[in-house]
Amino acid sequence: MKNLLKNFSKLVNRRSFLKKGFAAAGTTTVGAGLLANGLSVFAKDDGGEEKRGGLNKGDAAILRFLAAAEILETDFWVQYNELGGIQDDEVPGGSGSAAYTAALKVLDGDMDQYIHDNTEDEFTHQNFLNAYLASKGAATVNLEPFRTLPGSTATGSSLKLRLTNLMQLTLDTSWWTRYRSRANNPDLDPSFVFPQAVPGLNSGKFTAIPRTDADLAPADHLQAIANTAAFHFPTIEQGGNSLYPSVAQRVTNPEVLRIVLSIGPTETMHFQTWQDKAGNAPPLTDSTNGLVFPNLNASPLGGEDFQTNLIMPEPCPFIDPKLPVCSIIRPTETKGIATGVVNFLTSMGLFIGQSQAFFQLLGSLAADADNAKREQE
Repeated sequence: MKNLLKNFSKLVNRRSFLKKGFAAAGTTTVGAGLLANGLSVFAKDDGGEEKRGGLNKGDAAILRFLAAAEILETDFWVQYNELGGIQDDEVPGGSGSAAYTAALKVLDGDMDQYIHDNTEDEFTHQNFLNAYLASKGAATVNLEPFRTLPGSTATGSSLKLRLTNLMQLTLDTSWWTRYRSRANNPDLDPSFVFPQAVPGLNSGKFTAIPRTDADLAPADHLQAIANTAAFHFPTIEQGGNSLYPSVAQRVTNPEVLRIVLSIGPTETMHFQTWQDKAGNAPPLTDSTNGLVFPNLNASPLGGEDFQTNLIMPEPCPFIDPKLPVCSIIRPTETKGIATGVVNFLTSMGLFIGQSQAFFQLLGSLAADADNAKREQE
C-alpha cells in the first residue's frame, strides 16, 4: 500500500481532492485519482481505513460507484430542468425555454414539474451518498475536474460546462418491449434481442434538448427533440431500476444494504413515471433529419401487451423457467453490472467529448464495484 500511494502521489496530491463541505478528517475524494496503469487508488487496498469507519472495501466501492452514477445523472437532469423544468430555488440554474417546455407538455401537462422533481431527487442521492462515505472516513467522489463539455446555448440555458452530452444521443428503447414480454427475461436468455420501440433513435445521433434557438423550429423538429427527451428519461431510469437491486446482492453491511434498498425504489418510481409519458409521444417524422416516431399502438407493436397505457411489468420467467412466471425488475444479474452500466451509458453517447482520464476513472470505479463480494459474518 505504501508503494501504491507513493506512485499515486507523483500524479496528484491526495489532499488536493478533499471535498469541501464533507467534514471528515483524512477523507479522500476520488477525482482524477488514477494510477498511471489505470488502476484505482483502492485496487490493492485491504480496506482497512474504510473498515475502521464501519465499511469494508466492497461496500465502499459500491457506494462510490453509485455516487458517481448519481453525479452524472444529476448533471444531465440539471440540463433538462434549465430548459424544460420549473425554475426555483430548489433546482437553480437556468431560466427555461417556453417553446421547449410547451413541446414537452404535449406528452403531459405536468412534465415540467416531474422534470424538476426528478432533478431534485438526483441531487439528494449524490449528496447523501458522498456525505455517508465521508461520515465513515471513506473516499468520496468528485467529478468536477471533468466538467469540460459545452452544453446548449439556447435561451434558458445557464451556459455552464457539463459532464454529460445530451446532444448526440443514441437510445436503446428495447426496455419498452422487455418489460412487456411475458416469455423472455434477459437474465435467463441474455442472447434474446428485444425489439426497439423507436428504431430510429437506436440508429443515429439525436439531441434531446435544443442545441441553440435555431432548434426551436420547425415545429416537428422541436417536438421530435421533446419526444427524444421523453424516451431518454425512462431509458436512463430503467438502468438505475436494475442497478440498485443488482449491487444490493453484493453488499455486506446492513446499513449500506438499507441505503441501497431505499434509494433503488425511487429509480423504479422514476422509470414508471417516464415510461407512461414516453407512451404519449405523438407519432411524427422530423423534417430536418428523417427521425420517425411511430404509432406505438400499431403494428409491429400494438396489441394487448404493448398498448401504451400499460406501465406495470408483465410477468415473465424468473430464476428458473420451471418456476411460475413472476412480475419483476429485469435484469438483476449482478455479475459485471457496474461495468455494464458504464458501457450502456457510453454507447448512448452521453459521454461524447469526454477525456480518456474520465473513462479510466469511471471504468475503475465500476471494476471496484463489480469486484465487491458479500462477506460472511
